[in-house]
Amino acid sequence: MPVPIFSLVHRLRRHHALEHATIHVLSQRYPNLRVVGRSTLDGFVLYGNLPTEGVLLAAQHALKRLRAGQRNLALHPACGTNFVAAGAMAGLGAFAVLTPRRQGWKEWLSRLPMVILVATVGTLLGQRMGLLLQVLVTTDPDVGSLRIAGVVREERGALVVHRVRVREE
Repeated sequence: MPVPIFSLVHRLRRHHALEHATIHVLSQRYPNLRVVGRSTLDGFVLYGNLPTEGVLLAAQHALKRLRAGQRNLALHPACGTNFVAAGAMAGLGAFAVLTPRRQGWKEWLSRLPMVILVATVGTLLGQRMGLLLQVLVTTDPDVGSLRIAGVVREERGALVVHRVRVREE
């Protein structure tokens, strides 16, 4: 029997929240942390040179903190959702200003300062919109009965990848 799409989306949203919370915990432990995360249907993946035991402990601690009501851990300022929202707002604003009219290239070029202004404002608004989208669409801090099933480390040349597996209890 196929899994309903809403069930898959709900699972991804919770994994995404746990991914963000884990990155927050890791950032507190490793101040100059350079890591990228990606949610999956069976957990999440972290790309960055980290100790495997540190990833496991951070994921477990993040899960406890989310369960304790620290919902803000589910949001992250460097989330791809923020970048997409900011890019979309900037792009749409620039598109609106640059939409071709019957005037020549000089008139089009004269609109460049307005394009820069609109794109900048769009980027700033998009960052706020990205956080709102995280709250409403892409994360769910109610992790319920999730548990960390394990962490698998993979090394691909200089790239270190940790696959954090999550299960429902």
